[in-house]
Amino acid sequence: MGPLTEQRTGSPAAALTAGTLVAACLAVCVAQVGLAIPAVLNGLFQTDLHTTSSQLTWISDAFLVPVTLLELTFGVLGDLFGRKRLLVGGALTLAVGELVAAFAPGTGDWRVLVLWIGQILAGIGSAALFPSTLAMVAAGTHTIGHRSRALTVWAASLSAGGFISPVLGGYITKLHWGGDPNASWRWAFIAVAALAVISAVVSAVFAVSSSAPEGRSLDWPGQITIAVALFALLFAVIQGPTSGWGSGEVIGGFVLAVVALAAFIAVERRTPSPLLQLGLFSNRAFAMASVATVFGMFAFLGTAYATSIRLSAIQGFTPLRASIAFVLFQGAALVLMPVTSRVLGRFNPKWALGGGTALIAVGDFWMSMIPARESTDIAPMIAPFLVVGCGFAFAVSALTAVAVNTVPIHLAGMASGTTSLLRDFGFTLGPAVVGAVALSRAASEIHRKVAANSSVQQALTAFDNSPATAPPAQRQSVAEAVGAVNSGPLGANGVPGHITLPTGRTVPFNPLHDIAFHALDSAYSVGYMVCGACGLIAAVIALIGVGGRASEPLVSEQSLA
Repeated sequence: MGPLTEQRTGSPAAALTAGTLVAACLAVCVAQVGLAIPAVLNGLFQTDLHTTSSQLTWISDAFLVPVTLLELTFGVLGDLFGRKRLLVGGALTLAVGELVAAFAPGTGDWRVLVLWIGQILAGIGSAALFPSTLAMVAAGTHTIGHRSRALTVWAASLSAGGFISPVLGGYITKLHWGGDPNASWRWAFIAVAALAVISAVVSAVFAVSSSAPEGRSLDWPGQITIAVALFALLFAVIQGPTSGWGSGEVIGGFVLAVVALAAFIAVERRTPSPLLQLGLFSNRAFAMASVATVFGMFAFLGTAYATSIRLSAIQGFTPLRASIAFVLFQGAALVLMPVTSRVLGRFNPKWALGGGTALIAVGDFWMSMIPARESTDIAPMIAPFLVVGCGFAFAVSALTAVAVNTVPIHLAGMASGTTSLLRDFGFTLGPAVVGAVALSRAASEIHRKVAANSSVQQALTAFDNSPATAPPAQRQSVAEAVGAVNSGPLGANGVPGHITLPTGRTVPFNPLHDIAFHALDSAYSVGYMVCGACGLIAAVIALIGVGGRASEPLVSEQSLA
């Protein structure tokens, strides 16, 4: 493929208006805020809801799973009925879901269940926003320079959402919710709902719709089979640590995923208007970038998840202090926006994608060597956080560019939906796998150390029986503490090792606290290493597999027509 000039090719098409770009960028920013906001709230969820490790993972994944499952379908719906409708409807659905989560009633598991339902609704709304915004940008840009600048702005807006969410969550959770300071996480969901309503209004007023109905139709067999395959796989990975990797439900999940994926491929090969044209993957650049996307985004959000758990649930950082990490992770994209735009406009995107995912790997391996401390000192982590942030800035812009620059423009909706699905599939797998690996390892380490120490066993038995001898006024809180310690490694770490009595005397309380803290520190260091390995795999695939000459931006003429 030879280099292209700054001339439009093919038949005239509508240019991207400023209002459409603003609406698309605001919508994807708000969707990313909704996706990322739970990361800084994990500590509050643990304290207020007394979640198990699996429940805590599902709070984030209840949002991510519908995003992953439905992005291809919303790509089709946007092509058929217009993308502006999806921007407005998706933002309003996101707002409703956030409000359901914010006002989750009841106590205990019921409140967690309602929170999940709200996250599912919010995820459905965001599933409409991610592919539709990217498709609108691609459909309205017809030169290399315009395309690279618009994609860079879109990718920076995506990162801005990840930048805004921790700061927003950190500040707004300083407000008390009634008389319960631990329930302040509810304010964060209300804030996201307000942003989503603003996005819907901006899209309704300023966006110009686009569509590409040629050759597109609702492929229900394809949607059902791919949804079953992805859900079964994600369910098995997330539930593995809780139910056991050899349990019937987990093994059944993996088997069902394989069968449903095979059915999806068979269906897509036969239908005249497929949900996903498998021929897209005959394009080497698109296929290799797709694989690199899954590994690279796994590495990035796995890193973000491990950092969230380490800072908030293990080390006890406040949401505001923990937000520093996510500002560094996501803020680099905004600072580097002029650089990434220039790189994508002048060079093969494999260098940005491969180099970016390699930087994520470097940051992960660096973080794995820094031990956690029972303090709120974040200084040793700042440099590796910045390295990961710079890597993500280049990687997310490059994978977006490959997706829309290597396929014909009438397939922009399908390519955008596919890339969004793969990106968010990696996003969903990252926390699930890292959490599974880390928590399984931490639980095994705690069990080993308890089994080897008879004094700890005796202290743990006495602690488990302590509610029976506690004063009536404290019996409920002591029973909740015992339940938390026995819920898993995070619960065992969350209950203090010593407490201060009303008399002012400090006495031992939770005998597993120190053991759990060090087990979790070691386990999440392994989690960082898993993310680093995935980052390296992504880098190798991108640099070797994408192909093309180094000095060419890898843009096909059909993608600009």
